[in-house]
Amino acid sequence: MRTEDHPIEYLTFEGEIPAGTYGAGTMKVWDSGSYSAEKFREDEVIVTLRGGRVSGKYVLFRTRGKDWMIHRMDPPADPSLEPMPDVVEPMLARLGKLPREDGAYGFEVKWDGVRAIAHADAGHLGLTGRNGTDFTPRYPEVRELAGNLGSRRLILDGEVVAFDPDGRPSFERLQSRMHLGSDAAVRRRMGEIPVTYVIFDLLWLDGHSTLALPYRDRRKLLAELSLAGPSWRTPGHREGDGAALLAASEEQGLEGIVAKRLDSAYEPGCRTGAWLKIKNHLTQEVIVGGFTAGTGGRAANLGALAVGIHDQEGRLRYAGKVGTGFTEATLGVLHRELEALRSPQSPFEGRQPPKGTVFVAPRLVARVEFREWTRTATLRAPAFKGLVPDVDPASVVRES
Repeated sequence: MRTEDHPIEYLTFEGEIPAGTYGAGTMKVWDSGSYSAEKFREDEVIVTLRGGRVSGKYVLFRTRGKDWMIHRMDPPADPSLEPMPDVVEPMLARLGKLPREDGAYGFEVKWDGVRAIAHADAGHLGLTGRNGTDFTPRYPEVRELAGNLGSRRLILDGEVVAFDPDGRPSFERLQSRMHLGSDAAVRRRMGEIPVTYVIFDLLWLDGHSTLALPYRDRRKLLAELSLAGPSWRTPGHREGDGAALLAASEEQGLEGIVAKRLDSAYEPGCRTGAWLKIKNHLTQEVIVGGFTAGTGGRAANLGALAVGIHDQEGRLRYAGKVGTGFTEATLGVLHRELEALRSPQSPFEGRQPPKGTVFVAPRLVARVEFREWTRTATLRAPAFKGLVPDVDPASVVRES
């Protein structure tokens, strides 16, 4: 039955409309997606639907008055098709050394950015971080990837990266894109510091999960998609000879490489030995538990961060002070964030930071580069690289 036109807001509105008001009852979005019209006349409409629950080519034709019939024109869909999952947690790598079975691994560059899962669904794209945060508004230039794919539906794994003028990934540059408060600010900064979505895995493709496929096969399918554009790319990988790639990465000043077993499946949310990260420089995620006031030229700002990591029992242990690596921009962000988290009590158990430390609730996660761990489990010569969004502080432990 034909109904009156509905407000565009009904595309997303769900809920209970109170009794006694217009349209009283339950309002539910049964399906959503896109369509293309082949014919659109007063008495006949032919459309191809691409929804989460319904897809295919249909004809709608008037029978009498406001009565219509609907008929599917193309063959039924493949019964083995699976719905696109709303969430796929990224698989994680363990810190390690070059594997002995060199030929059993594929090797990739380790990109110094922010991990993001991309859902491309018939022209729409969403970016989700490790902890489920929606990154899409932060990096609008990546949305064009979905338009490039047309009606295809797939899920990708990759890293959002900001490159410096020499073409090297820079986590410090990316910081200025992470903490913007408005769409207007994002648009202004896009021209100064564009980002690139670096794609390295394929998790779901046109109705079928690829998680159980070996890494070698997922990489082959990904290469066949030829995903390359102004704000996205798919760098190649090397099968075997990881030492050569590691040496090249060090020569170019990159963070390191990742080794992935060629026969390994994709295990969402797991950190297994199938993926190994081999670093040229030691880095560690840490939890900010306090700060000290600055001196000299930084008297009006913070001097150093008091940071920690969780031990095996889940207790936050003090791991030292980080007093270098800040820029004016990051100092401003840190000052704003830390002031809102001030706490009268120390979040650290056991050994404490120096007297005069201002404590904060342990909610911020930062990435630091350092020389080595001391015998007292303290970072030696740590330098601040940036805040890491979308990482659960409870998951931060020492990488060893």
